[in-house]
This record gives sequence, structure tokens and C-alpha cells, in this order.
Amino acid sequence: MSTSVCLFAIARIPVGIFKHTLSISKALLSDLVSEKERPLVIGHFNAASSVGFILAPVVGGYFTELESGFYLTSFICSFIFILNAGLVWMLPWSEEHTDSDENEQTTSNSKVTAKANYDLQVRSLANGTMKYDTPLQSLWIPVVSVLKRIKSIACSDLWDIFLVRLLMSVAVMLYYSNFVLAVEERFGVKPKLTGYLISYSSTVGALAGFLLGPITRLYQHNSYALLLHSTVLTCVLIMLYSTALSIWAVILSSTFLAFSTTVGRTCITDLELTLGGNQASGTLIRVGQSVTSVGRIIAPLLSGIAQEFSPCGPPSLGVGLALVAILIMLMNTPRYCSGRNAKLKSE
Repeated sequence: MSTSVCLFAIARIPVGIFKHTLSISKALLSDLVSEKERPLVIGHFNAASSVGFILAPVVGGYFTELESGFYLTSFICSFIFILNAGLVWMLPWSEEHTDSDENEQTTSNSKVTAKANYDLQVRSLANGTMKYDTPLQSLWIPVVSVLKRIKSIACSDLWDIFLVRLLMSVAVMLYYSNFVLAVEERFGVKPKLTGYLISYSSTVGALAGFLLGPITRLYQHNSYALLLHSTVLTCVLIMLYSTALSIWAVILSSTFLAFSTTVGRTCITDLELTLGGNQASGTLIRVGQSVTSVGRIIAPLLSGIAQEFSPCGPPSLGVGLALVAILIMLMNTPRYCSGRNAKLKSE
């Protein structure tokens, strides 16, 4: 409904603040399922999201070609968000959560304590017993608390995991940054066929989400080993694409790259939540998403510079960043292996 560019830009502000339903849903799922089930559940969740990414470009492209298609598309998106809000409101939420898995007994006490502390804070706010001197202080103190928590997470032992997330995010974004133009320039493929190839890759990524259950069982729920192997596979596939001599090599690399990135994205989220310990899962997920957002800012700049030298420049730079991520993971393997062994002994 904007009548000027200024209103259009202002309208983007609340959208940018409140649209992060995927991250909130992941945080909720991480609290509702056990640690062993978490990679499978998040994998299915990512697969469902991938289906949306497959359908949305087709549907959106059709509506956009109609008269006043942009407005129609925007109102449809608004209606979908309102529909989602109604579905969430109707869900049978329960304050009590019982866990029948005996393996979760070792962590039940800490969960109950954390929930009791949280419920106490909520009741204090609801009853007005937690008072602030001024309304500004009531807004400022929670913000400072969140910022301190984010700082503690960034400066904790998780720094290398977040760095790996940043490097791999930039590497994959460099691969996709000039994909359409590079394939057209190198192999003469039209953008329409390239669009079909991208949709095909998204479909493979969605299917890969449903295979995470058997894969994690094969790796005995070792998210670190699975993340390391998927990172190596991603690096090799980006290298194959950057040196491809035919379009069939590009199709091959795109097929398995969609698989490896889906597995890697799920594993690094699960690893962050596992290593985070008592830290809030919601904060961990949001920090991870913020790291990815930083990658979205850096990748276009690096892609533009690398593309000045060659169409293969961006993916080649992505290979270098992926190698750095692999090196960081290999250097920290003893720490993760020792932590996993200690955890298995406690179970």
C-alpha cells in the first residue's frame, strides 16, 4: 500500500524484525524434542521449508506477471502470515512437559530448574512484582541482558563453530552469487533452463532433509563428524563446479551440493545447541542467524571483486574459504571428541 519509496523502506523495518518465524520455530523444536531426535526433527523442518522455497518462486513469478501482480503477491503473503498466526493460536499448547525417555533423566533436573526460573520471571512480570524505576529502564534492561548473553556466547568456546558457519555461509553464497550469469557465459545455458536447475537443486535439498534420520544413526548421532564430512564434500563439489568443462558436471555438482549443504546446515545448528549447554537455545539460534546475515553482506562484495578476474572467481574463492573452515574443524577435533566421550560416559 506504499505510495512512495520512503514508506516502502519504512514498511520493511517491522518485516525485518518480526519475520523470523523459522528461527523461533527451530528454537521451539529444540526445546520439545530430545537431543538425539533433534537432527531428525530439524531436518524434516528444513525439508518442509525447502518445499516452500521450491513453490514460492513459481507461484510468485506467475502472480507478478499479472496486472498489479506485486500488490496481489504482497497481500497473499500477508494473508499467509495471518493464517499462520491463527494456526499457532489454535495449537494445543501445554505448560507441562513430561519426557518418557530414560536417557533424558540426566538432564531433566537442569531443564526443570531453568523452566522454574523462567516461570518465576514470567509470573513476576505478569503480577507486576518486578518493578523498574522508569518505563525506559523496563525496556533497556532486557535489551542489555540479551546483548550481554550474545556477547558471552560469541566469546565462549563456540567461537570456532560460529566462524565455521560464517566461512561456509560465504562459500556457498559465493557459489550461488553469479550462478546464472556464469553458467550462461561458460556453457551458453539460457536463464530459463538455469531456473529449472535451481528448482531441481532445491527439490534435492528438500528430499535430503528426510534422509537425516538414517544418516545420523549411521554416524551414531555424532554431529561433529557428520558436519566435518559434509563440509569436505561441499568444498569438493564447489571445486568441481569451478573447474567444470561441461554442463553435466555442473548438474552433478549441484545435485550433491544441495544434499551436502542441507546436511551441514542442520548439523551445525544441532552442534551449536549441543555445545551451548545451559545457554538459551533461542539466543544461540539467533546468533547463528546473525552470523549468516553477516555472510550475506560480505558475499556480494567478495563476489563482485572475484568476478572481475573470472566467472569462476567467486566459487574458487568459496573453495578457499571452505578449506579454511575444514582446517579450523580439524584443529579442534580433539576438543569435540573428548567432549563427546565424556558425554557418552555420563549417559
